[in-house]
Amino acid sequence: MTFTDLLPAGTVANDGQFPAMQDAAAEMRAAHDATVLVPLSHLSRLHADGEDASAFLHNLLTQDVKGLPADTARLAGFCSAKGRLLAAFTIWREGSAVVVQLPTALAEPMRRKLSMYVLRSKVTLSDSSAARPALGLAGGNAVAALHAAGLPVPADVMTAASADDVTVLRLAEDRFEIVLPAERLASLWRALSAHATPAGTPVWRRFDIRDGLVSVWPETQESFVPQMVNFELTGGVNFKKGCYPGQEIVARTQYLGKLKRRMYRAQADCLPPPAGTPVYGADTNDQACGEVVDAVAHPDGGCELLAVIQMSSTTAGAVKLASPDGAALTLLPMPYSLGE
Repeated sequence: MTFTDLLPAGTVANDGQFPAMQDAAAEMRAAHDATVLVPLSHLSRLHADGEDASAFLHNLLTQDVKGLPADTARLAGFCSAKGRLLAAFTIWREGSAVVVQLPTALAEPMRRKLSMYVLRSKVTLSDSSAARPALGLAGGNAVAALHAAGLPVPADVMTAASADDVTVLRLAEDRFEIVLPAERLASLWRALSAHATPAGTPVWRRFDIRDGLVSVWPETQESFVPQMVNFELTGGVNFKKGCYPGQEIVARTQYLGKLKRRMYRAQADCLPPPAGTPVYGADTNDQACGEVVDAVAHPDGGCELLAVIQMSSTTAGAVKLASPDGAALTLLPMPYSLGE
């Protein structure tokens, strides 16, 4: 059973994403006012299994994987030797395996890249996305919907609960991810959609934007050190663990350097720009002062986005999209302090 089998006739996936189930603007409004159910087809999950799985990932990622509790989810990054993010993950445990979730567009390249480091480690890396698809559930009725479907409810944000081979992650107070066996997809979709409005994957990406969480896409690989995308503020970097690729640069940025760019949330009166679109500041003239991380359409028109921007440019005048004469960005609050 796949998502395509469940969705309304005529719903077309584009690059693994379902733009909308019915009406994109209505779904975005439902995400704000009601409860939504989203097929997380734009995300893939790699399973690292074997007795060395935790140690293997611990030596590669910005996160303490060895110390990852069974009921906890964390953010993590995989950096180049220059300390630039090649991928940003959500990680958790399922039995003996460590699950590494990232955008589908990067899943196979990252599986191959990580596999290069296996050498003699007793670990296997496989893509479990087809066997264990994921649903997103968010909104004021989400907890009630989980209870009605007989699913466990994790108590705290960034914790996990499992029952009957289903894992539920609590990503925010009102936002959950459900990872389940493919053979149970149809029955759980029906049970949950009785309490939530089906919606397309841009709705879930808007929640990530709302929560100030970075997604690294092929267009932005090696563009950012973790601190530029607020990874140390969202718990994606553990500065007490041992070495990993790029660790020296990440640590130097934290303790010795002066960070010049940060990730900001913003709105603009234009269509959503692709990830990697440059932004321009009044103080940088025709030189880009940053780039778009992710963007989706806003239900009232225009778009909502995350962008990494030179910090000085945010107070020097209007920051523009795509060109010095492009659409102006209106900065929006983040759910956490940027410490500026």
